[in-house]
Amino acid sequence: MTQARKPAAPPRLGPRPLPLNLAAAALTWTASLSALPILKQGSNAWKGSLGARAARLREAIEACEADAFADTLNTQARRRALALLDGILAYRRHPYRRDLPPAPAVWSQGAARLLDYGALAGGKPSQTGAPVLVVPSLVNRAYILDLGRETSLLRWLAGRGLRPYLLDWGRPGPAERGFTLTDYIAGPLEGALDAVRAAQPGTRPLAVGYCMGGLLALALALRRRAALSGLALLATPWDFHTGPEHNATAAMASASALSPALDSLGVMPVDAIQALFASLDPLLAARKFMAFSRLDPASRKAALFVALEDWINDGVPLSAPVARECLQGWYGENTPAAGSWRVAGRVVDPGALDLPCLNVVPAHDRIVPPASAAALGAAIPGAAQLTPAIGHIGMIVSGNAKAQVWSPLAEWLVANS
Repeated sequence: MTQARKPAAPPRLGPRPLPLNLAAAALTWTASLSALPILKQGSNAWKGSLGARAARLREAIEACEADAFADTLNTQARRRALALLDGILAYRRHPYRRDLPPAPAVWSQGAARLLDYGALAGGKPSQTGAPVLVVPSLVNRAYILDLGRETSLLRWLAGRGLRPYLLDWGRPGPAERGFTLTDYIAGPLEGALDAVRAAQPGTRPLAVGYCMGGLLALALALRRRAALSGLALLATPWDFHTGPEHNATAAMASASALSPALDSLGVMPVDAIQALFASLDPLLAARKFMAFSRLDPASRKAALFVALEDWINDGVPLSAPVARECLQGWYGENTPAAGSWRVAGRVVDPGALDLPCLNVVPAHDRIVPPASAAALGAAIPGAAQLTPAIGHIGMIVSGNAKAQVWSPLAEWLVANS
């Protein structure tokens, strides 16, 4: 008999959106070439202190032999372009594939599932471990919290005697395409909380929210405070106007530009979401993949890079109503910090929260400005604040995450269970 062949892994698509990332890099490098004559002529219009720096740069260039400098500039542009393409090809060909055994689903509602990570500890569910409901973002896959054997916050917490349950939102189906934030919070999120309490009667779970999931968990805690014993917030934004000035304007413009697509598709596509993230740092993908091209493909660092990029490129579309609430409301009008974000008609007021709370603010976060997350901790009475020297994703999967975030989080959860 012919042995059945294992189906081939689907091709990698990243870095998404690929045309935008390639165009950003190409335009930057070709602009450097075309800007050289303009710089030497001194006809650029510079902003503030950049004028003095441009003058010094022009003097340095004039001291160089003109043709040699132009040749070097061309060589560097070509070298960077080839390194970027090499990095992308190396990523797409890398043998790594995530192969963790999944945690069992103990409840579902629509596209959402509740995964019991306590059931993986020692092969049997721990009925005595303090239940922890973990709430991830709606725009990325939940498995960032269970990325690999050595980078799984959930399995690590389970090994410390806690009973983590992960709410995996799934991909919006026909029912979820019309969902608002209220629908998600008053629907699957509250249903997941009830399922956790039913699985361990007589307990009051702790809630942990990561990034956007922290805002959803905060709204849950305000609606169901008697059902919870504490709330931990990880890199959760609150004041959306603390970042670069253009973010609010860009969000409102994006909401307007995307409106026809949202009406037609019923969702905000993954590539549109990724394009908004890319706008925060247009050359981030180029820098990452150029650096990756220099890594040993067999190294642990290379495997972790691929695992993270696979997760980033495996995004989740947002329902059209949620996309509008986030772009127009959160980013555009700053409704959370302004006191006008409402869930089921009631203002989400962190000042009314009377639960123990831990607010973790990564000091090197480039996705959620630390000042934005710190504003939420300041608004919650008595909230403890932890400020690890780490980044937004690094707080979950980096080599320093266990010491700087996982361990203090576990200690706080145990102390408040």
